[in-house]
Amino acid sequence: MAKTILEHIPHTEDFQTVADLMKQMNDPSRLRIFWILCHVEENVMGVAALTDMSSPAVSHHLRVLRSNGLIVSRREGKEMYYKAADTDIAQKLHHAVEEIMEISCPKDDPS
Repeated sequence: MAKTILEHIPHTEDFQTVADLMKQMNDPSRLRIFWILCHVEENVMGVAALTDMSSPAVSHHLRVLRSNGLIVSRREGKEMYYKAADTDIAQKLHHAVEEIMEISCPKDDPS
């Protein structure tokens, strides 16, 4: 058994992407913002209102999420709007959050 697993153990460096992502997602507010942006496109003020956070705090979390490729932004006039990136990693993280928390997407909610 040990020899079989030894042949399939990835190198420590192979875990770096996941480790970096988990390090950046260690804040529950950031995870909450990410989850919200998986369901709606919103600007900083909208996210701040939804989360009862200050705009500077939301902006900080948005920068981290964007730098990790989990969200994307677009400009409309003077406003920037944010939403979850359409990537495999963002989708997997979205589903993992919902699976672990045993919640479902608002669009899946029958009420």
